[in-house]
Amino acid sequence: MMNRRTILVGGCAAVAAATVLGSALSRDRIPEVELVEAVQAAMPGRVEVRTLSFGETFGQILEDAGLGTAERLSVLEAFRAEAEPRRLRTNAEVRIHWVDERFHGIAVALDRDRTVRVDCRAGGCSASTVTLTTTVDTVYAAGVIETSLWSAVTGLPELASASVGDRRNFVLSLDKVFQWQIDFSRQILAGDTYRFVFEREKRPDGSMRAGHLLSAEIVNQGKAYHAIWFDPNGDGEGTWYDMDGQSVRRAFLMKPIELSRISSRFGMRHHPILKTWRNHNGVDYAAARGTPVQSTGAGVVVRRNRSDTYGNVIDVRHPNGFLTRYAHLNGFARGIAVGSRVSQGEVIGYVGMTGMSTGYHLHYEMHASGRAVDPLAIEFPPEDPVPADDRARWELESAARLALLFSLPGPEELRSVRADQ
Repeated sequence: MMNRRTILVGGCAAVAAATVLGSALSRDRIPEVELVEAVQAAMPGRVEVRTLSFGETFGQILEDAGLGTAERLSVLEAFRAEAEPRRLRTNAEVRIHWVDERFHGIAVALDRDRTVRVDCRAGGCSASTVTLTTTVDTVYAAGVIETSLWSAVTGLPELASASVGDRRNFVLSLDKVFQWQIDFSRQILAGDTYRFVFEREKRPDGSMRAGHLLSAEIVNQGKAYHAIWFDPNGDGEGTWYDMDGQSVRRAFLMKPIELSRISSRFGMRHHPILKTWRNHNGVDYAAARGTPVQSTGAGVVVRRNRSDTYGNVIDVRHPNGFLTRYAHLNGFARGIAVGSRVSQGEVIGYVGMTGMSTGYHLHYEMHASGRAVDPLAIEFPPEDPVPADDRARWELESAARLALLFSLPGPEELRSVRADQ
């Protein structure tokens, strides 16, 4: 039973999942089926590895490596056909190939997935871009939450083979999908359960290039929440719906910071600086300095300034008479100004302790028709459901994805395992 709690699926099972679900992520990818171990062949000659330092140019690296003026110009001309040398990132790896002390070519990593190779063996130089081949597999996971969703997922022994970054992405994906219905910082109880099916695109080194939840379930305080991925347009820009085809999205996010902790709620409180009792018109979220702050809804920035009380503050006006306020910011996100249109979830600033603040946190307010309201007490209706024209395909694809999800142990079985441990 323990082996069923978390299953990392590769090989033939991954191919079956990708084929049955027909996900956008799996198109034009090589399925991970009985891959043989790579045979390492030594490159003739020697390879000199350099990294691009801050402020250093590609041309300087070529010069420092001993290439003459004509060779440098030939390499740069060929390279420009594939990429712009001035846009290379700091610490980009540059591999220079020599045979019998003669320059044969160069390879420059543009990012983790693309490398430009310049071949200069035939007199002149020619360049090509090599894109790293990725594979698709499916991760199945289920478990019981003891303290937090973060520790429940990242601490699973069965997920030990996944990188720390991948496990972090699993948690953040769950938080992203259920952020309109569940605040994982304040609503989770010990004994709540989760299960999910996650499709990922994987590099040869095992790291995840991209991925998304196919289906997921959180049982919080006895209530089950579901999310099933559906892409009506087949362009990879799909979203998640519940089992009835209703969108999981709402007009506002439940919180402006991912996986944050509430340090002060809406209502009367003793002010830590003024030492008097007064109404606290918002909710405070404790977080480290520099933590990104998201706009909880789409709208227009109507205030971006500094005040004695709020410090650095942003107000966003939303449709239907709502306004949200984000205060004590350390700074504002680039491009955010009065009149800027922001989308839901867009980063608009960063946590600080400016103004009347005794520690790093975000002060978040919501106003309806000019009156401060408790952001934690408002329930918003869902956005548009599955389009009627796509309902038949939704029924087929959602059934397949739910079948994968329900193949995992459910809440009762998970709690039974927990009680036996």
